[in-house]
Amino acid sequence: MADFGNDGGLWTARLIGASAGAAVSLIYLLPKSRREAACRFFTGLACGLVFGGPAGLWIAVRLGIASYLGPVEVLLTGSAAASLSAWWGLGVLARAAERMKQ
Repeated sequence: MADFGNDGGLWTARLIGASAGAAVSLIYLLPKSRREAACRFFTGLACGLVFGGPAGLWIAVRLGIASYLGPVEVLLTGSAAASLSAWWGLGVLARAAERMKQ
């Protein structure tokens, strides 16, 4: 099991990964308003910070590269992936629900 303690460098990796994932999600699925953009960004940021460790570890193990990566790389990758997928999936579902409502 990887040790993801409260080291400042690990929190920085989580924050950078989560921010990058949230920013990319805004680019791929453009928001309709500033409110939607802010909501999507902060939701992605929160998901990346919370689920970055488990997601990064899962990705590294599934790819078979866990022994080659350090905790910073695992957290950076996991945070970006969790953040990106949070609003990518939810954004698509929200738009589909909006179309069904009309």
